[in-house]
Amino acid sequence: MKSQHQVVLSIGTNQGNRLKNIATCLELIHQKIGTIIKVSKVYETPSWGFDSDAFYNCALVLHTFCSANTILTKILKIETQLGRVRTATLGYQSRIIDIDLISFDAAIINTEKLQIPHPLMQNRRFVLLPMRDLNLDWEHPVFRKKIAELLEISSDKSVCIALQKLENPLDKIPLEQLNYIAFEGNIGAGKTTLATKIAEDFNAKIILERFADNPFLPKFYKDQNRYAFPLEMSFLADRYKQLSNDLAQFDLFKDFIVADYHIFKSLIFAKITLAEDEYRLYRNLFDIIYREMPKPNLYIYLYQNTEQLLENIKKRGRSYEQKISASYLDNINDGYLDYIKSQTELNILMIDVSGRDFVKNQEDYLYILEEIQKKIS
Repeated sequence: MKSQHQVVLSIGTNQGNRLKNIATCLELIHQKIGTIIKVSKVYETPSWGFDSDAFYNCALVLHTFCSANTILTKILKIETQLGRVRTATLGYQSRIIDIDLISFDAAIINTEKLQIPHPLMQNRRFVLLPMRDLNLDWEHPVFRKKIAELLEISSDKSVCIALQKLENPLDKIPLEQLNYIAFEGNIGAGKTTLATKIAEDFNAKIILERFADNPFLPKFYKDQNRYAFPLEMSFLADRYKQLSNDLAQFDLFKDFIVADYHIFKSLIFAKITLAEDEYRLYRNLFDIIYREMPKPNLYIYLYQNTEQLLENIKKRGRSYEQKISASYLDNINDGYLDYIKSQTELNILMIDVSGRDFVKNQEDYLYILEEIQKKIS
């Protein structure tokens, strides 16, 4: 599962409506590059290195799957979209917008086009002061100093005035008010990737299914009739144990919890894989367990078309999944849809993610967040 990068950007502007320039820039970064997690206050700072009107500056931290070079490319496009015109003139100039890539995780990058961390950040209070607002546990990988330490020893003594707070685009989507969200979907729908990303972006507690630890799973894909019952029983026992233990550690009224499964999936898969007499026995045991389990405040089913599911399964390369058939995936989807139609106790949202890639395309991820926002508003 691909992990997100933590990136710090610095924004500056000294032309036109400076506050509006920054607000628009934040929206575009959030839409095109990654999820803005924190935004600093906006600071008014004197021009640095040349004589001109004062700048408005801020810093932000975002989560993104993009590489550093891809981020740089997207930054330049946003600057152009906002009206910045780069010239061949040497030295510093007034500009309607300036976006600098300050840090990329704890990486050190030194190429012709890109230097990370930004080579001048330690000499610029208009970078360091906003970055301090972000309260990051980040250490300069070259100097081995925190932001507060860099500020103390910086040679820049210019006066930077904090003006006001800035709105974070993510604040418009208060998912944490739900307390407990469970994502579900067919094999290969991306529920684990999405649940993990949302947990990281919204600082939630995460519960991930331990499917890889099930010893019967590879055997089941080789001989379904023989291993279906022990597989489903072991899944049920493990899901019950994990959810009980994990949820017991959290406060369901205060913590924000995101899970990549709900225990009812056990019954859906069991109905497909078990013989009729085995299923009756299984159902009796399941009903006893299900009554004891806390229910999520929102149950989200990610619908993905079968063709894309097969492609995703192939891409992630788990050997025991490669022989999964389209008909098996269709049966699982039908089982979920029948379950969703029959439910009266759960608050359910179904999102069609067919043709969407919420890893490569930030706008697809925001579409999912907007669908959830519609449901809770």
